[in-house]
Amino acid sequence: MHVRVSAKGSLLFLVPQRLVRRHVVRFSSSANIKRPLTRPFIHLWSQQGNLTMEQSDTNTGKRKHDEPDPPETAGRGKRRRGAGGKKLRPGERYIPPPQKRNPGVSFSQDHFNETSYYVEGGLRKVFPYYFDFKTYCKGRWVGKSLQEVFKSEFRSESIEYYERAAKEGRIRLNETPVEDLSVVLRNNDHMRNTVHRHEPPVIGTPLKILVDDGEVLVVDKPASIPVHPCGRFRHNTVIFILGKEHGISELHTVHRLDRLTSGVLLFARTLETSKKLDQMLEKEYVCRVEGEFPEGKLICEEPILVVSFKIGLCRVDPKGKECRTVFQRLSFNGKTSVVRCLPLTGRTHQIRVHLQYLGFPILNDPIYGSHAWGPHRGKGGLIGKSDEELLQALVEEHRSQEDLHLLAFMDDCIGVTKEAAKVEETDSEADKSGKSFPAQAEDCSEKENCNKASPEEPQSLESTVANSAQKTSPGTQDHLCSECKLVRPDPTKKELIMYLHALRYKGPDFEYSAESPDWAKEDWVETDFS
Repeated sequence: MHVRVSAKGSLLFLVPQRLVRRHVVRFSSSANIKRPLTRPFIHLWSQQGNLTMEQSDTNTGKRKHDEPDPPETAGRGKRRRGAGGKKLRPGERYIPPPQKRNPGVSFSQDHFNETSYYVEGGLRKVFPYYFDFKTYCKGRWVGKSLQEVFKSEFRSESIEYYERAAKEGRIRLNETPVEDLSVVLRNNDHMRNTVHRHEPPVIGTPLKILVDDGEVLVVDKPASIPVHPCGRFRHNTVIFILGKEHGISELHTVHRLDRLTSGVLLFARTLETSKKLDQMLEKEYVCRVEGEFPEGKLICEEPILVVSFKIGLCRVDPKGKECRTVFQRLSFNGKTSVVRCLPLTGRTHQIRVHLQYLGFPILNDPIYGSHAWGPHRGKGGLIGKSDEELLQALVEEHRSQEDLHLLAFMDDCIGVTKEAAKVEETDSEADKSGKSFPAQAEDCSEKENCNKASPEEPQSLESTVANSAQKTSPGTQDHLCSECKLVRPDPTKKELIMYLHALRYKGPDFEYSAESPDWAKEDWVETDFS
């Protein structure tokens, strides 16, 4: 800004043209001033008729001309609007400042309208749909090219896939389509990856609302359905089902249940109610375990350590966190036992880990009942493998099962959602995980009318997304989607259920309970369940 001295010796500021436009002032022929309503600017008119401006501070008496002048910038080229006044060097990319996210924003009708579902063979299935995975550049990515990041972090698809996806406008950097993956990432770069997303089927049993009194919402969750969007699941989740089918949103979870666990699930209408309930809950579970569980009460206080934060795998370890579970046998049918479980602490997979340690794993637990834990299957904490070897053994054991139990292992969506082959998917909703920019492995399937475009005749993203909204038959394909090329058998009901059920949650003046499952009956035998 220019400074000069008036005829009376006072300092006057020449106002840049942009300020003249923003702060409109009208002057009479007698040079009288009509002050604008916005302060603290005071506009003056000099004897020469030049528009001048001073900035005053009513609290300190300081004026802007008492401060050092900003550096001269005239004649040094244009600045990018919105770039914070920083001049871009030749070839330099403009990176907009990161947008603040509102953690309280809930899912909206637009999210629910992404796709629809249908029930087939007792399973709830979601039509595949197009979805944007979004994330800001991670610190470890700065200075690396997009190609390097895809090769190292998102390996579920080949680099050739990402190159083709980029050419079709499916990969964006700061909302600009990226055609060349050699672009080098910088801090605050925002990436968007549009994928054709597939969700695994879940049990088609309707979600039952037990209580809705305006403060607390209680549902009876079927097994196989995750609580929140996570991993491969979004529309086949409790949160989305409540929002889309019951018009219930903006809920706060009081506790969570593993995907394969069924039973009582509490939500609060407000954060205050959620915190209040969490401090007074007494939890009661029922499960069916292998072998003859001891009679009477049995208390396990072994500390639990998280083996992998990425997937939430845990084991008993002296370095773990304090933990306490009370068990009591309810019945024994000659092969398996029904056990009442009272977790007095809230560690991840607490009941499952303690039962494994005691030598009575849950009958069909795909993780803690696995032979990957060694000949003792983790009893007494005997594993004989490093954590890395254990993880590898679990993956290998489940790889041969058409990924069915592997999905249960990888997509259980514990507190820290998995980041194994993915990072956090961010979509402004309240899912704490905010998950991210995964490769296509967890996102594709058959879906809406994509005109069945072939690789030789690529279809534009705009056309593809437009057709995706038609919600036609589940038999159409996306020509880039690897999942569309696979034919997977439907899981059986038995493969989607674990014999662990949240039976009752209670406090000083309330109690919420669900019916006991069939497999918990005293005369139940495994052959009855299919």
